[in-house]
Amino acid sequence: MRALLVVNPAATTTSARTRDVLIHALASEMKLEAVTTEYRGHARDLARQAAEGKDDIELVVALGGDGTVNEVVNGLLHHGPDPDRLPRLAVVPGGSTNVFARALGLPNDAVEATGVLLDALRESRERTVGLGMASGTPGTEDEAVPSRWFTFCAGLGFDAGVIGRVEQQRERGRKSTHALYLRQAFRQFLEEPHRRLGTITLERAGEDPISDLVLSIVCNTSPWTFLGNRPVYASPKASFDKGLDVLGLSRMSTPALARYGTQLLTSSPERGPQGKHATTLHDLTDFTLHSKAPLPLQMDGDHLGLRTSVTFTGVRRALRVIV
Repeated sequence: MRALLVVNPAATTTSARTRDVLIHALASEMKLEAVTTEYRGHARDLARQAAEGKDDIELVVALGGDGTVNEVVNGLLHHGPDPDRLPRLAVVPGGSTNVFARALGLPNDAVEATGVLLDALRESRERTVGLGMASGTPGTEDEAVPSRWFTFCAGLGFDAGVIGRVEQQRERGRKSTHALYLRQAFRQFLEEPHRRLGTITLERAGEDPISDLVLSIVCNTSPWTFLGNRPVYASPKASFDKGLDVLGLSRMSTPALARYGTQLLTSSPERGPQGKHATTLHDLTDFTLHSKAPLPLQMDGDHLGLRTSVTFTGVRRALRVIV
């Protein structure tokens, strides 16, 4: 088997020595080309070349966090999903949270995950997963924004604002930790200008619009994220085998934040946030989020700037993944 290993040298939980060990282990089982990324978007470019048939690559392994995985997926699917033709994807977790890998059931330790992947390859274990895609909405000022795939979640509004703040702190040298996210979430809440009257409207064919949302979280799988070893479920029914789920909140007052924050922290596979200010939708194929004011957008934990309109599509059976 010919395989491409895409290595993010800035992965937060793997050292250079660990990466060397992992490369050696993978190379013992396949004809491996390991490439270290050198710029933002490099992983996407490498995966796109593999998808276009260069060097007859059968497998692309992403060694890094969720951002690296997202780039690889967008490279593989640059010309659209074709599970039977495209190289398969494997993930070795190297980031601080690794939601996609853990949602697939992989260990959060890079060495253990490599062992599981090698066993899966020997036993031909794989699954075809559905993914989400976000696009500029036709007829709006964002219609020219390129489409982008996401593997586990996207968000317009509050949560994207938190991620933007975390990225600013990381650019200043702060380490990505769960405590950093919680501090930035509190600051985002204090400065959120639309927390009492939301600006987001969700529209879908054949249904009444849902308006005045402050927060909108789009999930492609469950859990939504992790706090340490604890999974957090925004949409417990979300699945790689179905369409997209949405959690929307229409109130972000202090009591509402306390209620829904507590529900998230105590969520389970059977129960997520609920209440009169919470909207939960399951297994959607197509819908659009419009905002009266530009709001931050995130996908797979990557802040993508401000948007006023985003169209989401859930694509089933988009990519084969080694598990």
